[in-house]
Amino acid sequence: MSTQATVHQTKWWSGGKSPFNLEYGKVMMWYFLMSDAFTFGAFLISYGSIRFSQNFWPDPNAVFNAFPGAGHANLPLAFVSVMTFILIISSVTMVLAVHAGHKRDKKGVMKWMVWTIVGGLAFLGCQAWEWHHLITGELATVVDGKIELIGQTMRGNPWGELVHGPELTAALNNTSHETLVSLVHSQHHSNTVAELSTLSDAQLIKLVDLTEMHIREKGPVAFGGYFFGITGFHGFHVFSGVIINIVMLIMTQKNVFHNKGHYLMIEKAGLYWHFVDLVWVFVFLCFYLI
Repeated sequence: MSTQATVHQTKWWSGGKSPFNLEYGKVMMWYFLMSDAFTFGAFLISYGSIRFSQNFWPDPNAVFNAFPGAGHANLPLAFVSVMTFILIISSVTMVLAVHAGHKRDKKGVMKWMVWTIVGGLAFLGCQAWEWHHLITGELATVVDGKIELIGQTMRGNPWGELVHGPELTAALNNTSHETLVSLVHSQHHSNTVAELSTLSDAQLIKLVDLTEMHIREKGPVAFGGYFFGITGFHGFHVFSGVIINIVMLIMTQKNVFHNKGHYLMIEKAGLYWHFVDLVWVFVFLCFYLI
């Protein structure tokens, strides 16, 4: 007489409903955002390690005090506050687009996606203006014992410590004629550059009011590299998000999601957009507030 053992195997998951009760694409989006968060975290930690190892670092209230159309008005952090407000509002419109998708409201999804795209483009436009203003700006800076007009670039940082006394006077005496003309013209707009060019260096030096110019020495060169690198990397994410949202808008208009019976892709795009907004909070904190 023979006996036969029967082995019973328990099938824990048949492949139907996910054990996490999440759609596969949404889980993969969370994985991507987690890896991207590590990348941004590494950049910001690196920036912080350099920032706090320096004896001097540019004051954000002095660096970011310009506003379009405001001339020489001193408005610290006003423009970047507008940028932040725009990005936050775009996150709200994305939430409304996702909510409309849950109700399968095609017109609502399209309306709020359009506003989200507008917000993203507005933020990119503001960032482009800020970069252009910093790079092309001409700030009086003491370089190698003389005053030069330089902007904020990857190689030059005009936001060093203020220069006073005999060092500043000596630098002014060593300054080129063209730079002296520019310095005087920035304070005396009634005189043309052609008129000022006919004056001698000694005459131009007498017209320069050093107390109003706040002339600085060159600051840490690492500031420009980190600022343009990290804000540019974030700007690339915003640009990618705008492209993704445009694709989602076109697919919505063509009834792709309506025919599928759900708008899960809008929700996935929303996760990415909210992540971009969240990262900006940390970028704003590190560069503009600290």
